[in-house]
Amino acid sequence: MSFSFSDLEEARRALEAPLFADVAGDAAVSFEFFPPKTEKMEETLWQSVETLAPLDPRFVSVTYGAGGSTRERTHATVARIVRETAIPAAAHLTCVDASRSEVDDIAREYWAAGIRHIVALRGDPPRAGEKFQPRPDGYRNAADLVAGLKRIAPFEISVAGYPECHPDSADDSADLDNLRAKIDAGANRAITQFFFAPETFFRYRDRAAAAGIDVEIVPGIMPVSNFASTQRMAALCGTDVPQWMARLFEGLDALPAARQLVAMAVAAEMCRRLYAGGVRAFHFYTLNRAELSYAICHLLGKRPVKSLAEQAA
Repeated sequence: MSFSFSDLEEARRALEAPLFADVAGDAAVSFEFFPPKTEKMEETLWQSVETLAPLDPRFVSVTYGAGGSTRERTHATVARIVRETAIPAAAHLTCVDASRSEVDDIAREYWAAGIRHIVALRGDPPRAGEKFQPRPDGYRNAADLVAGLKRIAPFEISVAGYPECHPDSADDSADLDNLRAKIDAGANRAITQFFFAPETFFRYRDRAAAAGIDVEIVPGIMPVSNFASTQRMAALCGTDVPQWMARLFEGLDALPAARQLVAMAVAAEMCRRLYAGGVRAFHFYTLNRAELSYAICHLLGKRPVKSLAEQAA
């Protein structure tokens, strides 16, 4: 068997590349959860919080359903995190199907509960396939929402960024204009929609910098625990799913443990490449499961600092 020069060069690079051995553990991490619907789901969520808390996350966030459908559960979950842990908690808030006064009241309730960080989003329409329509008495978009929140209290505010362009944006330029409007309104950072190629993030970061956007842009990482559901989510938000991912997950539907290992390997490799490109903050979409995110953080050099009980003490 003969090898071409390009084959040998690729082999040399693969052998010389230090996998994760040289990762210093200096990355900041944060985690996203969704509010549980049942007692069993709440137990799973809290186990995940307890597992991830020792990694000293900069914050954990809790999502907010379309049209405020999870309002009470979101508030209860975030309030419990604030009450029972030392982890900074961020509550998602949208402007879908709500008046300004209703949204403002929710924000004031969050502030009163000790919540100082909000992930401000326009939000998705409550019914799939519909276009977002702002209420006449509501916030028009996420930038408008950010400005409103800043008038209420000095919240720390994160907003969404879209490396592959939001489906409702005319083009990349219009999408960056929207991000700049959110930053100009007072947002502190952008957290991106999930993506599956490091180059996608790097190009987005470079375009944002060229457009004069100088706040922190944190990559959102989605470990693929279920490939079919990930494909559905990706289709809704315009995220490209590479064909090679379909091949990797093919035949694993009935093998959840093997699927987890493949998912961890794929996400960890991407995070390693992001780290090599200068990224020092990662936001994990956990889907309320800790194992994948914990394993990736471990490979990035993160080690336990304190248990949840020690943090609360």
